[in-house]
Amino acid sequence: MNISAAFIGGGNMGGALIRGLIARGLPAGRISVGEAEPARRAALADELGVRATADNREAVDGADVVVLAVKPYDVASTVQALAPVLSRKRPLVVSIAAGMRIADIESWSGPGVTVMRAMPNRPALNGAGATAIYAPAATSPAQRELAAQVMGAVGSTVWVQDEDHIDVVTALSGSGPAYFFLLAELMTDVAVKLGLERASALELAIQTLYGSGQMARASDGDLARLRAEVTSKGGTTEAAVRAFDAADLRGIVAAAMTAAADRGREMARAYGNTRKT
Repeated sequence: MNISAAFIGGGNMGGALIRGLIARGLPAGRISVGEAEPARRAALADELGVRATADNREAVDGADVVVLAVKPYDVASTVQALAPVLSRKRPLVVSIAAGMRIADIESWSGPGVTVMRAMPNRPALNGAGATAIYAPAATSPAQRELAAQVMGAVGSTVWVQDEDHIDVVTALSGSGPAYFFLLAELMTDVAVKLGLERASALELAIQTLYGSGQMARASDGDLARLRAEVTSKGGTTEAAVRAFDAADLRGIVAAAMTAAADRGREMARAYGNTRKT
């Protein structure tokens, strides 16, 4: 990779992206991080050899791409402080902050700055992330490729055609690991109530979660067929699925994902300066 990248925020997701880029061949010397926390800043510099600084302007100066890896409520103040450098150098800015809209970030960045949005998820920490990227129509092919290089360093990527779809992605893959963990947690608890030792129940639940993910990844993507192959007619799995249907699991999932997507839109209204009706 022949790029220079800056990260504003060196927490879990920023750190995962940095590690992924280094593993893909980007020299650590071409990566800078703006990080306010002294211990984290020192750890990034010592462990990865990147340039870590408390001065965000110093971090982004000269970068080809700037990744905003800060909390949604910090985006406005962070970008406004960076505006003099961003508007002068005009790097590509990629925000991974949930809910924050491109129009807002552009307004804070200054004229001529291209902003894109991406939504990675927690498995990026293990190099198995799922990331959706949105680019405005005016974004150049080179800028799209640059964003894909950065976000693809931690797993698979897909492009979405509408910025509003990023809120759906947040509800699907962004929050999705928590749904799977919750289901595995509940399955473990019930198995214990039914008499299984907790250590055994936990191991079986975790390995089932892991193995099922591998099966799905290796398949043609027909999840209904995979489910049917496990569900013998008149068997135990069919009895469980019927119980799910009776409890309206589909409705529960729909309500949960809608709530997550709505919360992303609420954050845009709370922390941005644009309004959508």
